[in-house]
This record gives sequence, structure tokens and C-alpha cells, in this order.
Amino acid sequence: MFDRNVLEIDLAGETEEICDRLREVVSKTLLRRGLVVGLSGGIDSSVTCALAVRAFGQRRVFGLLMPERDSSGASVQLGRLLADELGIDYEIEDIEPSLEAIGCYRRQQKAIRRVFADYDENWKSKIVLPDDLLDSDRMNVYRIVVEDPEGNRRSERLPLQAYLELVAATNFKQRIRKTLEYYHADRLNFAVAGTPNRLEYDQGFFVKNGDGAADVKPIAHLYKSQVYALARHLGLPEEICNSQPTTDTYSLDQGQDEFYFVLPYSEMDLLLWAKNHGIAHDEAAPVMQLTPEQVARVYRDIDRKRTTTRPLQLAPLLLKEVPEIDK
Repeated sequence: MFDRNVLEIDLAGETEEICDRLREVVSKTLLRRGLVVGLSGGIDSSVTCALAVRAFGQRRVFGLLMPERDSSGASVQLGRLLADELGIDYEIEDIEPSLEAIGCYRRQQKAIRRVFADYDENWKSKIVLPDDLLDSDRMNVYRIVVEDPEGNRRSERLPLQAYLELVAATNFKQRIRKTLEYYHADRLNFAVAGTPNRLEYDQGFFVKNGDGAADVKPIAHLYKSQVYALARHLGLPEEICNSQPTTDTYSLDQGQDEFYFVLPYSEMDLLLWAKNHGIAHDEAAPVMQLTPEQVARVYRDIDRKRTTTRPLQLAPLLLKEVPEIDK
């Protein structure tokens, strides 16, 4: 049977199992002493960090907060709140100078000027999906939304080349952050924890060698709804438990559902579970209060993202075997 309770799990048992496996993997397989966790203030990194503390204790978990020009002020506020609540050591590393030096912001502006010639560093922007994907089979073509200093907004379709340039420049943010995580992991002899939930991991919602890079991903098997439930079980602060998922990547506020997913995470979780368990369109539709065709469109979108993001999941490919290492 498919209903809205299918994602309920034994939270205490899940916590114990994750912590046991973390201790085993980090110490015996990765040969490290603890974990570095990049803290965004969001639910996923917060739960990952709390689980790490349960597994290793406060002294063997290190938190890293990495704001930049476009970050929300709430990110650092919530990240510090969590780190103080858990009693772990942490540092705040402002990555804006690194991003400026590597040309992140300049390259972003250049890409956006392909559409809005008057765009400059005083404007704000984000990219969004069409808002009718649930009722249309058209391709997911992004739009660029810009806001001038007076607060006036404009939106235009984002041509492919401009889209590729903008995303490539923006991906510097995740890759710079991961570089810092590995610096601190190396100096502490710790491993790096990745923070994707199952929805993000399955659908390729990460940057390769950016937030997709890690030594261990403790919650990649958990749907995001389950991560929220685990946050409450672990007693995390209400501000974090009640936070809404954002990308915290572009200068305008941007929800994950307007940037990547067809529906909000709670609905996507259920439909991903339904698809994974072979639930037919017409059986899932009344539970989700959607039409069978709308469910079918979401299923097709899931398959499309799995196909197009598959290369992000691959380890480096060897053209010939190296048997001494492979075995």
C-alpha cells in the first residue's frame, strides 16, 4: 500500500545503525580519526554533524562554515548555532576572496550579460525552471531572473551557452568549499563527510568534485523527509528543524524546487519512493492529489535526471585495468 506514512522509520534504530557504520568505515576503511563536516545551516549538514558527534564525540568532529558574497546571513547564524549546541570546534572561512581571485563573480556576470547587457555587480540574480513542468512535457529550459538596485525584476529564457557558462562559474563555490574541507581533514587526520540526502543523491543534485566529493556520505540512503524527522529525534534546534531547503548559491533567494525539482521535497520524496517501489501512476495519483499524467511526468523527470547526471556518480575511469590496485 502507498500512503503518506511510507517514509516513517525507526529513528532510534536508524541513528544507532548509522553511528555504528560510521565508526567502522572511518576507522577501519578510511583509517582516519574523525570527521570534517561543512556546515551550511541546512537540515542535511546539521543532521550529518549531529550523527558524527554521536559516533565519535565532540573532540573528533570539526565544523566548517564557508560563507561568500551571495550567502544568506542565516547560513552562518544557523551553522554557528548548531556547532555551539553540539560543542564542536569550528572555523568560519570566508571564501569570497578565493572566488574573486579565481574569477567566479566576473565569469557569472559575463554569462548573465549575454541576456541582460546592463547587468553588473550591483544587481542580483538566480536561475529558475519553468513553473508549469507538472502540466507540460516540454524540456526543462532555465530562465534567468535579475533584480536591479531599485528592486525591479526581469526574467528571460537562458540560452544554452550562457547557462553552461553561468553554472560552470557558480560551481567554483562548491569546489572551493570542498578544497577547504580536505585541507582541514588532512591537518587533523580526519575524513570528509558528504551531506546529500537520498533525493539529492539519486537525482544528481550536486557538483562533481564539489559538494559531491566526500569520503563517506552518512545520510545518502535517507529521504529528505526522513532527515527532517531524524533532526527532531536528535534534538536539534527548532530553527534548524523548521528551516526550508534553499540552494544558498545565487544572490536572490532560491528554493530547491524552483531550481531543480518539479515539486517541493516532501512531495518529491513520496513520488521517488513510489517509483522505486513500482507504484503505478493511477495508484499514486489520489494519494498525492495529482492526476495520473502529472505523476507520470514526475516519474519521467526522475528517469531523465538519473540518466543525465549518471556521469556525476562515476569514479575516475581507467582505460585499462591496474590489477595490483583494483584487487
